[in-house]
Amino acid sequence: MRRILVMGGTRFFGKRLVQRLLENGDQVTIATRGTTTDSFGNQVQRMILDRADRRSVQAVAHAGEWDIVYDNICYSPETAQYAVEAFDGRVGHYVFTSTLSVYNPSGKLHVEADFDPYGVDLHEPIVEEQLSYQKGKQLCEAVFHQKAAFPVASVRFPIVLGPDDYTKRLEFHLERVHNETPIYIPNMNAHMNYIQSSEAASFLEWAGTQLWKGPINACSDGTIQLAEVMSIVEQAVGRKAIMMSAGSDEERSPFGVPDSWLMDNSAARQAGFVFDELQNWLPPLAKELAARL
Repeated sequence: MRRILVMGGTRFFGKRLVQRLLENGDQVTIATRGTTTDSFGNQVQRMILDRADRRSVQAVAHAGEWDIVYDNICYSPETAQYAVEAFDGRVGHYVFTSTLSVYNPSGKLHVEADFDPYGVDLHEPIVEEQLSYQKGKQLCEAVFHQKAAFPVASVRFPIVLGPDDYTKRLEFHLERVHNETPIYIPNMNAHMNYIQSSEAASFLEWAGTQLWKGPINACSDGTIQLAEVMSIVEQAVGRKAIMMSAGSDEERSPFGVPDSWLMDNSAARQAGFVFDELQNWLPPLAKELAARL
């Protein structure tokens, strides 16, 4: 029986990951702030974790010897360093949830080598409070891959969608079309990747089992133009969208990128992971969420 720690496992794809691990018969501990309840009952062990507190991370790390640690809640190089120190000699494999955001929107189909965490200069002065989401995740990867004595996989996800998405990014569009409220998308011709929450959980589980080391892209097969996304939304709602080429932050779509933002998942596919087709799940998801309006 594997001993597995999931940092951030009470909602969205983290919760789905925990469920998959339990179904495998793993002994699972979830470490969170303790503010979100879960439905796992006595199937899991629980620890309170303040990810930004070095001593809190150490307490969780030293609670056992871990076969796999899944880290879904690391956003700064400082907190990555806490984990590197705390889990030294205490973990067999570490899976860090990273992001497509380590790449810039450029129209290019990004491969893993387009951002090299091993080549980042970690000696430059950093003001944590001023870090963007992108820079924070880039530096997290750099700390893990340059400093950790244990093997680390950095799983780079695009936007994750699902019926359990607490950020409600797809619902933003469905609700505004339903309410006949304008939506601002700066570039309707831009293409994007997505992954569904169940698939993201499956991939994280796989990355831990495969003992993958280094960065790895994970997205559903296929890309989609934002104009087509809006067509799917319109069909799900049964109304035409009111689109704007300029607008406020409140009106701007969570998918409103200036250029195509894409990743290549070939490395993971060649390693044996079978991704879902984007077109097979996005339209049904839109219809499922539209039925809740």
